[in-house]
Amino acid sequence: MRFTVLGGGRWGVALAKHLLSLGNGVMVFDRNPEVLRLLSQGVHPYIEGISFPPPMTTDVLKEAIGFSDYLVLALPVQVIGQVLKGSPLKGKKVISASKGLEIGTYRRVSQVIKDLEDEVETFCLSGPSFASEVSKGLPTALVLAGERLEELKVIRDAISSENFRVYLSTDLVGVELGGAIKNVIAIACGISDGLCFGENARAALMTRGLAEMVRIGLSLGARRETFYGLSGMGDLFLTASSTQSRNRTFGYLLGRGLSVKEAIKEIGQTVEGLYTAKALYQLSEEKGLHAPISKAVYRVVVEGQSSLETALELLRVPPQRDFEFE
Repeated sequence: MRFTVLGGGRWGVALAKHLLSLGNGVMVFDRNPEVLRLLSQGVHPYIEGISFPPPMTTDVLKEAIGFSDYLVLALPVQVIGQVLKGSPLKGKKVISASKGLEIGTYRRVSQVIKDLEDEVETFCLSGPSFASEVSKGLPTALVLAGERLEELKVIRDAISSENFRVYLSTDLVGVELGGAIKNVIAIACGISDGLCFGENARAALMTRGLAEMVRIGLSLGARRETFYGLSGMGDLFLTASSTQSRNRTFGYLLGRGLSVKEAIKEIGQTVEGLYTAKALYQLSEEKGLHAPISKAVYRVVVEGQSSLETALELLRVPPQRDFEFE
């Protein structure tokens, strides 16, 4: 099959390399000439010592979209609408590998795409997957979500391998929300670690964060069981506990006393959870959702409230039932 990867960042490169390894035709679109130069030579732009058969490359979006019916979206969520506006998407199949909610509209990626072009089918590829490990061919399991099971099977067979296991789901809403919200919970866990609250506290935040993800997801039409799978619990546990996680590291730096601006500068990459925290707060306020952890993150990263003060406020909230939906 032929795939176009939109976005030559770490995740886009990892996916392009993997797709090439399976014998697929691949074109990578990016606006960074240095990234395109290295890719055209089969050199990994971000990890030394990794080479692979070079994909086709372009900085012309129309050319990239015309190359394939399957577009793999690996762009930061906040720029997707702007980059793809007016593009010839009609009849295409978009596989979103981007995680987050759009600020201002709090739309999921599939909703952003649908608003750009009605005659397009969108899928979501999500789960616990660091780009660096996928680039190295290490074992990874993900979930591919969409509305048509037969098409999901076609895509799975084209992208799955022993070290890149792809499971299927027809809960597109739940898979997209899981990948987005877990980044906000991971920031909270990083803040807790930065405050030296210990592993007990992190485990509690991850568990109550998962409950918050389920609560929000159910209110928006997702299925509960989706959040106990790869795109929910699996991705949350990885992102909230690993030092490789940008979102957890961002929170950790805030907990150690750095400002938002200082933490972003030190990480040097997009921290999707920062933007999703803003969108999720807007969504929770509008719909009256009970989301204490994500709202606490918002108070720290947007309103500038002290990490310690916010954490203590959260600890003073009276505990409720362990399972709200018993």
